[in-house]
Amino acid sequence: MLEAHWDAERGHCYPHTSQYRHQWLWDSCFTAICWAALGDERASSELATALSDQLPNGFVPHMRYAGPTIERGPLAHVSSFTQPPIYAHAAAFMAGRGIDPGAGTVARIGRALDFLLTRRLSPGGLVCIVHPWESGADDSPRWDGWMAADWEPLRWEYRRWTDFDLGLVGLTRYDEEGAAVTGTTFQVAPAAFNALTAHAAAELARLTGDDGWRRRAERLAATMDERLWNEREGLWSDEAVVGGGGTPSSVHVPTLDGMLPALVTADAGRAERALDQLLDDDRFAAPYGLAYVAREHPKYQADTYWRGTAWMQINYLALLAARRWGRDDVAEQIVRMSRRAASRAR
Repeated sequence: MLEAHWDAERGHCYPHTSQYRHQWLWDSCFTAICWAALGDERASSELATALSDQLPNGFVPHMRYAGPTIERGPLAHVSSFTQPPIYAHAAAFMAGRGIDPGAGTVARIGRALDFLLTRRLSPGGLVCIVHPWESGADDSPRWDGWMAADWEPLRWEYRRWTDFDLGLVGLTRYDEEGAAVTGTTFQVAPAAFNALTAHAAAELARLTGDDGWRRRAERLAATMDERLWNEREGLWSDEAVVGGGGTPSSVHVPTLDGMLPALVTADAGRAERALDQLLDDDRFAAPYGLAYVAREHPKYQADTYWRGTAWMQINYLALLAARRWGRDDVAEQIVRMSRRAASRAR
């Protein structure tokens, strides 16, 4: 599969031959992990190209266009939005497999994380996203509070989401370099994005030996525990910063996003409670799982984009969380479900 989608001229894989020839940030980070797992040096090219259009302020675009501008902000060659910072884990994974990510790539990762931890912090000390695209899970029911408030007159579901997504591009504020920095109607501090940022900082500390990154990771993880823990769901929820509409807010819909802080929390009890739900058929376990939305919740729709089965990269991140806490039972379940799904989908 990787060979079939490798673009030697551009130095990375593309998702689809005709429809999706652009390079997406976290797609390439996961692809770099796959190359490294196979012992293939193309891992370093995959990751380096994903970071190659970093802006001078450290911001990393979530798309590098393979063609003309496609309305992802004011920049002509890349988007003005970002995606979850998987790049530090990808670099650490590569290094652990004997593939050098390169000093330049590691330096870019440091600047990217510094941008998120300075330019994107909420007043409460959490990292914000300013568009659903930035979460990587753009059609998550956690964003329904925003869409319902402003876009309910649009009738067809897919059309509603398309118009909502594109409408937010014009409602976002950009800095002088073209990076999205604040949202005028949509701004959220997601549990998953913050968990992955803290995890990235911890991975960078491990990769570089810089203890300052470890301290930043621990500080962000502690803030998540303080502000985002949802006792009723036994998960971490998002925090609406601008907009969101409705009470209770859609940010409390139970999804796998709310389990990912188990990657970084220091609270063993909370981590165990969240991970236990990956074995529960009413929550996130499923024959071809994991489920992305808790299966008992009204928002669960088995065959729907980001509302049914989880994308495989979320399974991988859940596996990392399970292994961190020594939960072999959970890890083995995730592996079995993932292999079953991959085999069935061939």
